[in-house]
Amino acid sequence: MCECGDFLVHFSVLPDPRIDRTKRHLLIDILFIAVCTIISGGEGFTDMSSFGQSKEEWLRKFLELPYGIPSHDTFRRVFTILEPAALSECFTNWSMALHEATNGEVIALDGKTIRHSFDSLSKQGALHMVSAWASDNGLALAQVKVDTKSNEITAIPKLLDMIDVKGRIITTDAMGCQRDIAKRIVDKKGDYLFCLKGNQGNLHDDVKYFFDVCSETNYEDVDYGYYETIEKDHGRIEKRRCWVVEDDAIQWLEREEQWPGLKSIVAIECERKIGENITVDTRYFISSLSGGAQKTAESARSHWAIENSLHYVLDVTLNEDANRIRKDNAPENLSTLRKIALNMIKNEKATKGSVAGKIRKAAWDNSYLERILVS
Repeated sequence: MCECGDFLVHFSVLPDPRIDRTKRHLLIDILFIAVCTIISGGEGFTDMSSFGQSKEEWLRKFLELPYGIPSHDTFRRVFTILEPAALSECFTNWSMALHEATNGEVIALDGKTIRHSFDSLSKQGALHMVSAWASDNGLALAQVKVDTKSNEITAIPKLLDMIDVKGRIITTDAMGCQRDIAKRIVDKKGDYLFCLKGNQGNLHDDVKYFFDVCSETNYEDVDYGYYETIEKDHGRIEKRRCWVVEDDAIQWLEREEQWPGLKSIVAIECERKIGENITVDTRYFISSLSGGAQKTAESARSHWAIENSLHYVLDVTLNEDANRIRKDNAPENLSTLRKIALNMIKNEKATKGSVAGKIRKAAWDNSYLERILVS
């Protein structure tokens, strides 16, 4: 066998849930074939078996395959009973090793529902996962399943315990805007930037009112930071304006008692012009960041990369939402496999092009698939 990056090392410790006397195929072989299948555009268990049969000679460069290629029923059984938390832990350890962490990097936390993972017969709801996305490297770092009787508020602390927060900027939408979550981030020596909506009493309205008054008075007697960008693309003009107010001007928030580490409040206005149509949207934030509007504006914008670079790709390119695998642990395990495959694809930076283009090339060219695996 030849080496395949750190993948085999990190995932070879995954506990095998099968009874010893029923094992014919190695768990790491099954996992490796499954990931390669997804990298090459496959989706389900039948695809995994078919991929293995068509690529068996090439796969033997990496794997033992003592009894050849597993059947689709074997793939189904294994991923149905495999413990998702154990696979997720291996994925996180591998991703953190792959990730070239940078100080001040934005790690975006956001949730996504896999729409067709519900099972009406067993009364199993659709699977909802919260993911951590490293903006600078474009990699998924970890994921946590949201319990059916809970929400993202309970999942986010678990996610924060899985990743290295120190020196990073953690961003969330309004659901993650919670005092306990802010405290956890600050205690781990990170920073936060939380979007505001109506889930924190009057906080959103108070911050909005403050900025409205500042705008009317042209920020008279208020120290503030300002940063603006203008982008033009295919007939669209987009202006982004960011105002940040820090220190004494926000004492009225009683920040020490209510929001650990709070140092600034933020207003970000996005004005889009397409032809004669102009739309203006303003969002408000609280943050532990200080030191300028540019860093805050760029951090806020980086958060939305999780939608475009992770969730959109999972749905449109990897067809996650349409996948109808529903039984037991299989939906959650396949969600992790897709993120493993996507990280590998994105980590291969020598080839320019879209994720979809790389998937097609990997399906056609064994040498390129190998390059993705060892990047």
